[in-house]
Amino acid sequence: MSALVSGLRVEEYLDETGAISLPDGYTVNHYLECAVDGEHDTFAYRYVDFSSDPDGAPSDLNWPQLRARSRAVAARLQQVTTPGDRVAILAPQGLDYVIGFFAAIEAGTIAVPLFAPELPGHAERLDAVLTDAQPTVVLTNEAAAESVSGFVRRLPRERRPRVLAVDGVPDSVGAMYVRVTPDTDDIAYLQYTSGSTRVPAGVEITHRAVMTNVLQMVISVGLDVDVRGASWLPLYHDMGLLMLMFPLCGGRMTLMSPMSFVRRPGRWIKELAAASHVGRTFGAAPNFAFELAAERGLPKDGEALDLSKVAGLINGSEPVSIASIRKFNEAFGPHGLPANAIKPSYGMAEATLFVSSIAPEAEPSVIYVDREQLGAGYAVRVDAAHEKAVPQVSCGQIARSQWAVIVDPTAGAELPDGQVGEIWLHGNNIGRGYWGRPEETDFSFRNTLRARLGEGSHATGAGLGAAWFRTGDLGVYLEGELYITGRVKDLVIVDGRNHYPHDIEATVEDASPVVRRGFVAAFSVPTNELPMGVEAGEGAGERLVIVAERAAGAGRAEPGPIVEAIRAAVSRRHALPIADVQLVQAGAIPRTSSGKIARRACRQEYLDNKLGTHGS
Repeated sequence: MSALVSGLRVEEYLDETGAISLPDGYTVNHYLECAVDGEHDTFAYRYVDFSSDPDGAPSDLNWPQLRARSRAVAARLQQVTTPGDRVAILAPQGLDYVIGFFAAIEAGTIAVPLFAPELPGHAERLDAVLTDAQPTVVLTNEAAAESVSGFVRRLPRERRPRVLAVDGVPDSVGAMYVRVTPDTDDIAYLQYTSGSTRVPAGVEITHRAVMTNVLQMVISVGLDVDVRGASWLPLYHDMGLLMLMFPLCGGRMTLMSPMSFVRRPGRWIKELAAASHVGRTFGAAPNFAFELAAERGLPKDGEALDLSKVAGLINGSEPVSIASIRKFNEAFGPHGLPANAIKPSYGMAEATLFVSSIAPEAEPSVIYVDREQLGAGYAVRVDAAHEKAVPQVSCGQIARSQWAVIVDPTAGAELPDGQVGEIWLHGNNIGRGYWGRPEETDFSFRNTLRARLGEGSHATGAGLGAAWFRTGDLGVYLEGELYITGRVKDLVIVDGRNHYPHDIEATVEDASPVVRRGFVAAFSVPTNELPMGVEAGEGAGERLVIVAERAAGAGRAEPGPIVEAIRAAVSRRHALPIADVQLVQAGAIPRTSSGKIARRACRQEYLDNKLGTHGS
């Protein structure tokens, strides 16, 4: 491994056993200083603005410029805060966001990466997070200052934060900056979970956790100093934020707004190719982005596109689809995209982000397991043509110096390979807990593994008294590789049988071209809570409900045949009757701030009769 981290080799961050071991004092602040003292013949961060120029207008920030700007803002923060205060970033995607985030950390405060109030549909979430974090200062830029100020004025006067525009602070203020030296285990920032129905919780990410996780990603994906990233991910999202941290490890990062990608997915693809001209490149995105790019991101006829130097594309944050991967590879393989470029991965905010991925040289792989056996808690492999075959994409091996065990959560005992259970995590990359929530922290982050396997334990190397984080995710090991099967709370349980919602949702998507792919929610509802007029059938218990968005151009299609096709497909493949099918217009199904389908929020809106329905 020859990857460099701030001018030093990765080996210098490994102990004699090969484990990642950060020396005391190696904080985000330290890495920033190392980066500034290193090479700066090119940019550290570039933001490509497509708002006024469809071809993109780039703005660059090198390391000396970043230090000058971030320390000027940090000095201003030090005048109005005390160490440990929270500083929220409510700025649009761009270089001002980058400056504000690092300034908050350099000031000795705790950064809280959020979003400007203009983000549609998330005002309630923003209000909840500000109430929870209680920041002393909100950082924004002059373009968004008016809307941000208007938003914070809604808060009670006694906890109303000061609003500061990053681009309104002159560099000269940096002369008053007082250097801070945080402890490696101090909190660097609060990463708020995307949430679905509960109030978002702020994960306490320490300097040790984030820098350990960056190293884990660098080693797992096989990145090096010549790599440049290209990202459209929101900077307040855990995946987008770790991409922001990557340049501290010797790389560079090109950013754009999420909307720029959604409107023209080819913009991200072109940046991946452009980055390849000066070295290898990498990116990260949820599964839907690969599907979208394959459909709408191809170059025009005759337009050159060279993706031959793409080092890796992390596919995570939502269930990984082998069909989407194949679609992306078929679309961009003719343009040089390596067959092993896409890296199906697993991660979450409580682990800073990165947990597992396939090896650098490995191509994505899929196995098929028996649907009924999976519902009973066992992963039994079958042929792809088997009538009950369910595809499962490998998320590879656990990152170095991190442990993931499959557990019976009731007994707290590790389960053998092939059995499905809850995934528990341990490692220095795990967050310290939830901000201001000691009971939730104890429940989620302070678990004891009561029994380990005698042979083949995946906890080997973790101390016997180690604290484990319970993820709420279901998974299974097969032949040393991790497979994610679903969420504990999202399981559809009908007549005592477990069904995975994403498996049912895939069936619904295949049932009719009118259904918008990736925009289906399957959940169960007690018979006594079903809306008036919905036939519950015989007996008590839970019944299956489907909510599906209509595909583009299908707004006027007669719902009857579509609903019948969905019912027939689910009955045939899952032996499940559907109590209710709701066809809704695009955008009706609630999603989290990171773009995932919020099943529990959708279920609540269904029960509250708040979904705009067009079906039966």
